Amino acid sequence: MQKGNIGVSTENIFPIIKKYLYSDHEIFLRELLSNAVDATQKLKTLSSVGEFDGELGDITIRVSVDEKKKTITISDRGVGMTADEINKYINEVAFSGANDFLEKYKKDANAIIGHFGLGFYSSFMVAKKVEIVTKSYKLDATPVKWSCDGNTEFTIEETEKEDRGTDIILYLDDENEHFADKAEVEKLLKKYCKFLPVEIAFGKESEWKDGKEVETDKDKIINETNPLWTKTPADLKDEDYKKFYQDLYPMSDEPLFHIHLNVDYPFNLTGILYFPKIKSNIEIQKNKIQLYCNQVYVTDSVEGIVPEFLTLLHGVIDSPDIPLNVSRSYLQSDSNVKKISGHISKKVADRLEEIFKNDRDSFEAKWDDLKLFIEYGMLTDEKFFDRASKFALLKNCDNKYFTFEEYKDLIKGEQTDKDDQLVYLYSTNRDDQYTFIEAAQNKGYDVLLMDGHFDSHFVNHLEQKFEKARFVRVDSDVVEKLIPKDEKKEQKLSTDQRANLTTVFSSQIPQLEKTHFVVTFEGMDESDTPVMITQQEFMRRMKEMSALQGGGMMFYGDMPDSYNLVVNGNHSLITSIAKDVDDKMGEKLNSMNGRLSSLNSRKDELEKAKKDKKEEEIPQSEKEEMEDVQKKIDEQNKKKEEILSEYASGNKRVSQLIDLALLSNNMLKGESLNKFVKRSIDLI
Repeated sequence: MQKGNIGVSTENIFPIIKKYLYSDHEIFLRELLSNAVDATQKLKTLSSVGEFDGELGDITIRVSVDEKKKTITISDRGVGMTADEINKYINEVAFSGANDFLEKYKKDANAIIGHFGLGFYSSFMVAKKVEIVTKSYKLDATPVKWSCDGNTEFTIEETEKEDRGTDIILYLDDENEHFADKAEVEKLLKKYCKFLPVEIAFGKESEWKDGKEVETDKDKIINETNPLWTKTPADLKDEDYKKFYQDLYPMSDEPLFHIHLNVDYPFNLTGILYFPKIKSNIEIQKNKIQLYCNQVYVTDSVEGIVPEFLTLLHGVIDSPDIPLNVSRSYLQSDSNVKKISGHISKKVADRLEEIFKNDRDSFEAKWDDLKLFIEYGMLTDEKFFDRASKFALLKNCDNKYFTFEEYKDLIKGEQTDKDDQLVYLYSTNRDDQYTFIEAAQNKGYDVLLMDGHFDSHFVNHLEQKFEKARFVRVDSDVVEKLIPKDEKKEQKLSTDQRANLTTVFSSQIPQLEKTHFVVTFEGMDESDTPVMITQQEFMRRMKEMSALQGGGMMFYGDMPDSYNLVVNGNHSLITSIAKDVDDKMGEKLNSMNGRLSSLNSRKDELEKAKKDKKEEEIPQSEKEEMEDVQKKIDEQNKKKEEILSEYASGNKRVSQLIDLALLSNNMLKGESLNKFVKRSIDLI
């Protein structure tokens, strides 16, 4: 028997493995099975080049659990090891560089396992004792047993083993006894090992017999050794890709499209990416791409390899050229990663363009589901924006689809304003903004439907990209002012009538929480809506973006919503109300206006008299008179407002017109809605 110390002079290798890697403890099974696969693949290679003359036979790797003894055993029929090789690969862990390595990485928990042969030592994260029973494939090799109980001391002795290969036996410690549970081990095998290139057997298949489940003699193989991404795309059908997707994500809807990656230069990269049908919550869908390295599962956190916008995709990527550090779970920053990321982005764009060109009808049918991915990509990846501009679509309110160029050609005749800017009209809700959409369409305009998750950001982005163009929401102004032309329509109301009606209408607007209204007048067609509500484009966009991203935008999010109550100064109902005000209130108002005119004239005289004077040079009598005049002006204005408000409260048509405008914007609720219904019955 040989005794000795593992070739690390420092004694902190096991504390590091135990303490710093505890959060990753379940990877021990992946590491040990990866080693078993490597040993098996190596034997297959030796056999193919004539350096191994024996029969390969059954090369299935077997995993077994003894729930009573709390052990896990991994057995392979690969190359095995001699005593010298155990010394080299197990005992002399990091060769001469071991001390430097441990010193360098002892504070970096994720940079230990897998380096310089330390993958095997991940077993000590869960085991208090580990045994290796191995026999080399070499002729007349002596089987040996290596044993270590979690410190740097080990023993090697000759043993009995008929077959070539290696058995690793883990004696689980108290904290990790749950890994002796068959269901737990099967879960780990399915997570980390379901696509390993050598068959892994765990237990036996079972079948129903005589009304109960009985175990058969057939091995239960838990992995698919030739997964779909390793096959040639030309040999596969759509059904194959759909079945593979269902195997990966059993509870998911059928995907929209797939992209088969198959690159061997300048780096090796294979995989299949799927465009899933996204539900409302994007975050739930992230981390669905699985990263493999030679069919060994690494991680589902693929940021850095896959462009940010493609983390919403599902599927598998496999590359031996992605530089992983020793735990195989954490990416290093490397130029290769950036190249791979860029290549994946290009392949996705090329595939989408190919589908668009070859089957535009199918592409359009799936656009509403696809556009979230594509817009996200165009917002976050400059190169992808340029590529996607060829196939990205704009959808209008009539459910017709256009490329950017096609839509520009469609609207440039009617929707170019007086400053030669192209105006893209859009709606964010076809039902809520129906009245505005109809008014724009009646004027010969086309209206886009921009109701997607990223559309408020996308509109801003397109404005920066498109030359001499701007986007205007269809309800942000009256139809005449959405696309300003040279002509301007006059309105029938006088200045005094507009001033009176401003008070009449503003006094009857219901009080809505965190909402502010400004009454304005526009000269519109007589057939247009008498009263409508619009929201200023800039402030509304800022608030929408604030709701999406928060942070520095919260300033806008906390501000009240500001709306315009736009009164059509040419509509017969409005001119009729204005005339009614003149007829019923004219005398009183004229008398007040006369007094106000006289007071304002005196105020102007006093303002002129104190102009260019310092405060101390103004006589006290003038200061007092100014205060008195201003007080009388305020009193007259208040009386005028009270008279007009009293008139308005008795005029059901005013409240009805306001409520109709609120109703068309889905802003009439609660008590106000109830009053509107009762008033409507009275008016009928």
